[in-house]
Amino acid sequence: MSKNVEHTPPGALARGPRIPIFEIGAPESGCVGVAEIDVPGIDIGVALGGMSRLEPPCLPHVTEIEIMRHYAHLAEMNFGVDTASYPLGSCTMKYNPRIAEDACRLEGFAGMHPYQPLETAQGALALMVDLQAALGEISGLPAVTLQPAAGAHGELTALMMFRAAHVARGDARRKVVIPDAANGTNPASVSMCGYEAVTIPSGEDGLVDVEALKAVLDTDVAALMLTNPNTLGLFEKRILEITEAVHAVGAYAYCDGANMNAILGVARPGDMGFDALHINLHKTFATPHGGGGPGAGPVCVIEGLTDFLPGPLPVRMDDGTYGVLRPGHSIGRVRSFFGNFGVMVRAYAYVRAVGGEGLREVAEQAVLSANYLKELLKGAYELPYDRTCMHEFVLSGAKLKRDYGVRTLDVAKRLLDHGFHPPTVYFPLIVEEALMIEPTETEPLDALDAFANAMLAIAEEAATDAAVVNSAPYTTPVRRVDEVRAAREPELRWQAR
Repeated sequence: MSKNVEHTPPGALARGPRIPIFEIGAPESGCVGVAEIDVPGIDIGVALGGMSRLEPPCLPHVTEIEIMRHYAHLAEMNFGVDTASYPLGSCTMKYNPRIAEDACRLEGFAGMHPYQPLETAQGALALMVDLQAALGEISGLPAVTLQPAAGAHGELTALMMFRAAHVARGDARRKVVIPDAANGTNPASVSMCGYEAVTIPSGEDGLVDVEALKAVLDTDVAALMLTNPNTLGLFEKRILEITEAVHAVGAYAYCDGANMNAILGVARPGDMGFDALHINLHKTFATPHGGGGPGAGPVCVIEGLTDFLPGPLPVRMDDGTYGVLRPGHSIGRVRSFFGNFGVMVRAYAYVRAVGGEGLREVAEQAVLSANYLKELLKGAYELPYDRTCMHEFVLSGAKLKRDYGVRTLDVAKRLLDHGFHPPTVYFPLIVEEALMIEPTETEPLDALDAFANAMLAIAEEAATDAAVVNSAPYTTPVRRVDEVRAAREPELRWQAR
């Protein structure tokens, strides 16, 4: 029996490699017929100033059915939420209802032009104004900009607003405090905004070391950036004390909204004392997440920062129509036009479809799913912080590495053979051999059980036949990649052998 078959778990998806399209077909094959042109011919070499090809382009000679089968197979090789579970921690890779997709494809929305007169775009403006109000209510921070195109873009936008507000008071500050378990984009945003990042440690409970935070707070601190619940999936129990200490030195408290899926309809960052928050519409509010976009990271702020919001802002005018205005001390545009409008339509449709009670149910189910999985897996993997988690939790593969030579990366690769996308690995950095798991609220119980069984089987396999795990995956189109060589000698295009 071949090794591929021998080590293929039951039910695994065997997605074999595909022959390149250039290597199928025949010279006489074709699927496009071009009519004779009725315009005079020219010497293209002369027209291009001698820049024409010296030989014909290398194009495949295939029939239409060969093309269709080729691209259908490529689609089957892709992995997504529509094909299997995608428990990628911190990313909230949940199924997004198709009704939201239908809404953003309505002709009146999809066919709009960003330069058309505002009086012909009243429906779109009304939607944006209503979405701003909804996000303000959900977050407890009433002033909202929809312009930022992603979460990190939202972080930068909020920091720019903080800086503008400090400067307007004649109070130039240099530092922004971030915890060691922060999302990786936080320190990058701090640097991009011209601030110096000051990192504080987490305590033994995985939460912010409040005493260490207070020790670095002074009048040179512009803001604290904090994710709540944090990247370990734990809720900051002393959050009111934290934000009060930040405000005591005249600084702002910023909440990274990457983990809003855990608290929708249950807790509001504004009520926790935060002054600004970004929300990833492409995580929490029904836009497919991954593949580089599209995304949207609206920023919600306290009323005291309204005047610094990016402009123009969609607003409802006194006469009942919709228009735009520019806040008096606006930081200016951070995105062309009004942002990624299609993402806004999806989010609006999602919020209206599920309603307030539905949003709360999203959070409750996400938290329940995460805690269910955590309890199933904590005996086979180390659990650094054994307490009730929120929407995600972090395991450690350190014992497997220490006892059997099986790394977290090996576990992740072996999961592919079971038909699951791996969790986030080696993040957050404060956990050795980290496995960060977020099941989301959309996965049914059977899927959670199947994922847990796969993880348990891999842990058992590590103890009995580590070599099998170390050499995985076996069923994917591409086996384990030489990552060093791939980085140093990338093949960026197909070349005839």
